[in-house]
Amino acid sequence: MDDIIERLPEMLIGAVTTVELTLLALVFGIVLAVPTALARTSRHLAVRAVPYAYIFVFRGSPLLVQMFLLYYGLSQFAWIRESALWPILRQPYWCAVIAFALNTGAYTAEILRGGIQSIPKGEIEAAKACGMSPFLMTRRIVLPRAFRIAWPAYGNEVIFMLKGSALASTITLLDITGMARSIIAENYLALEFFGIAGVLYLLISWAFMRVLRAVEGRLNGHLRPPPEPVKT
Repeated sequence: MDDIIERLPEMLIGAVTTVELTLLALVFGIVLAVPTALARTSRHLAVRAVPYAYIFVFRGSPLLVQMFLLYYGLSQFAWIRESALWPILRQPYWCAVIAFALNTGAYTAEILRGGIQSIPKGEIEAAKACGMSPFLMTRRIVLPRAFRIAWPAYGNEVIFMLKGSALASTITLLDITGMARSIIAENYLALEFFGIAGVLYLLISWAFMRVLRAVEGRLNGHLRPPPEPVKT
């Protein structure tokens, strides 16, 4: 028990790393997903081809393999080691963030594509009838409506990304899982510290779900039933 209490602060430090990795991946992923989703809905095959290939590769291959290719694979090329990107690509932290962002960006792009294609055609026609330019219509009609439609599915992707961040421990990062493995290698208390790791993931998931639910309520507040009148 004393060993558990003594090492608990280290597990909390790992939790901070997990949250950082997840949030950075989600931010970079959504920045990548928006133009990718818009390109996927283009009528022109040449515009759709590259986003389709990107999504196919990152959705069709395991996240662990992607991270290994980025962290271990790129270092084999001399021109990578001599480039300005090497100070970033040599660090496991940023390799994990890039791999996670590329992966979640592919999934998020498909979620947004579904949201865009689910927008009622009447809303698009009304925007065109008002004389909106394509850029203005995308900014004020298409993307806001697509995010409202896709938000519940995107919430699932956020939780999947949080759980997938545990793979960062395979490239020496001390996130929750990595910290637990490091401590267990010293004291062999596997049940106790993997149990603590599970509880920390549950708590972080609960916090994320609360935030996601609050944002969903904000985005789709117009869908809530009106309050019942007070009986006198």
